[in-house]
Amino acid sequence: MGKILIIDDDVQVCETIESLVARTGHNSVSSYNLTDGLAKVKKDDFDLVFLDISLPDGNGLDYLQQVKDSAGNPEIIILTGKGDADGAELAIQGGAWDFLVKPSSVKQITLSMSRALEFHKERQNKAQCVALNLDNIVGKSAEIKSCYDLVAHASGSDANVLLNGETGTGKELFAQTIHENSKRSVKNFVVVDCASLTETLVESTLFGHKRGSFTGAQADRKGLIPLADKGTLFLDEVGEMPLAVQKSFLRVLQERTYRPVGENREFKSDFRLIAATNRDLEAMVSRGDFRQDLLYRIQTIHIHLPPLRDREGDIRELTSYHLARLSAQYGVPPKVANSDFYEVLENYDWPGNVRQLFNIVEQAFVAAGVGNTIYAMHLSDNLRIKMAKSNLQKSGSYNLKNVQTEPRFVSSPDSELVSEKKDSSGLNKNSIFEDTVSAVLTEELPPLKVFKKMAEKKYLEELLLRHQGDIVSILKISGLSRSHFYALLKKYEIND
Repeated sequence: MGKILIIDDDVQVCETIESLVARTGHNSVSSYNLTDGLAKVKKDDFDLVFLDISLPDGNGLDYLQQVKDSAGNPEIIILTGKGDADGAELAIQGGAWDFLVKPSSVKQITLSMSRALEFHKERQNKAQCVALNLDNIVGKSAEIKSCYDLVAHASGSDANVLLNGETGTGKELFAQTIHENSKRSVKNFVVVDCASLTETLVESTLFGHKRGSFTGAQADRKGLIPLADKGTLFLDEVGEMPLAVQKSFLRVLQERTYRPVGENREFKSDFRLIAATNRDLEAMVSRGDFRQDLLYRIQTIHIHLPPLRDREGDIRELTSYHLARLSAQYGVPPKVANSDFYEVLENYDWPGNVRQLFNIVEQAFVAAGVGNTIYAMHLSDNLRIKMAKSNLQKSGSYNLKNVQTEPRFVSSPDSELVSEKKDSSGLNKNSIFEDTVSAVLTEELPPLKVFKKMAEKKYLEELLLRHQGDIVSILKISGLSRSHFYALLKKYEIND
């Protein structure tokens, strides 16, 4: 018997779903606002939650992860009063089971509910049978924890997996974790660097060759695909794979057969595929740079790894973990980081993500010598300068040289001239960003983290204003992926 929570401010909707739940032999309870609903999921374990988007005290999508991470780890069916394609995308990306538009038919609600409860029961049974080993993955932020369920799902199946994320976010580590938690863990984990594959050597590298099959083939060579038999084949940076190579690999992926160069027979390789990329493959498909049929094949399970700057609270945990590992590696007493060291790290954007963080922590570890405490001064001058400049730019501070060449956001006799310069460059005279920065910098300054969030929100609003919702232009200028862009809109409650 399932336990169901309905969070919706429409009493009639709650009563209708309660009636359907009772008829199917399950128990239910209703909340008419987010505050009461969140209190209930903290107090009790639910198997399923119906969650409305528009509630009197907030947007349901903003609390989706919090509800999903509650004690019962319930499945979630999102309810909305209007068709919202972007909202559906965000809900599903956030781990919702389904997205229903009100009013939905009794049949549709019942079917979605029964399937969600069946899936939840199966997932709970699997969780009891399999203990996921996440020893090498560090982080407790909601952003990284949302990936763990997908890792568990991928580990329990043989489905193809696509790991997507910026450089340095740990794609290979997650791929290895999936392999080590799978039934193939005792076999090989074979890495293919797609960026190094050339059309002339791809067949030899992937499939192997026979002695004498071409000039320089002095002996038989086993390819990477046969090495991955009964194990896992990891395609690193699959977005760099040349189109001609994509065509060759697609057939191998479909048939799981290959033919070594110089051989007249085909062989089978029972490998499990995991691919990774830092590129937007859907955008590459639209440009003709990546095969759509190959993309369909490799992303049966899709896991997006968040950048370090979005993983709130994880920098300290990652740093402590790496310091302990370095102490063991160098055979020295444990070192701890001072608060000023953490302050510098937490106010940096980390374009190189976790990989960059670990490299910098190791540099500081070495610079600390025999000392037991690591301070900000142990960071290299070059890095401290970069971080200082980055933080100054984020906080809207300019040096004297910049003041002479950049628009000024304070009241001055030159304000009319500044406005004319902005108009001539095609920018909006009453820019959202200009007004916000001007207001903030003429009042008591907020903490840097608060300012960063304010600036990010206004940047998104300015993008939408200037480009009138043209998503293609917005993604090109901002450098964001489509899913990341919509996730930020949801985060800051911006209507596009």
